[in-house]
Amino acid sequence: MDFRRVTRQFLLGESAAPSIASYIQSISEVLQSITPRSRTDERRIEVAKANLKEVKRHSRRLQERVNVLEEQIQVLEESKE
Repeated sequence: MDFRRVTRQFLLGESAAPSIASYIQSISEVLQSITPRSRTDERRIEVAKANLKEVKRHSRRLQERVNVLEEQIQVLEESKE
């Protein structure tokens, strides 16, 4: 990978936005690092982890659906030609 190009993209703000998987991983790491100070905090963290797991599952399904739709578009475009 050309580090000059990557650096230039970073400095000029041309880099691609992080994927949803990156955001999910980041949130998961933050939740893992939190130390609950009470039983209520512990339950809140557990609920947040469960919700994040559902978000991860739904995002995976959406990505699979996007992949299928992209393949269908590609087939349609090829059949047009």
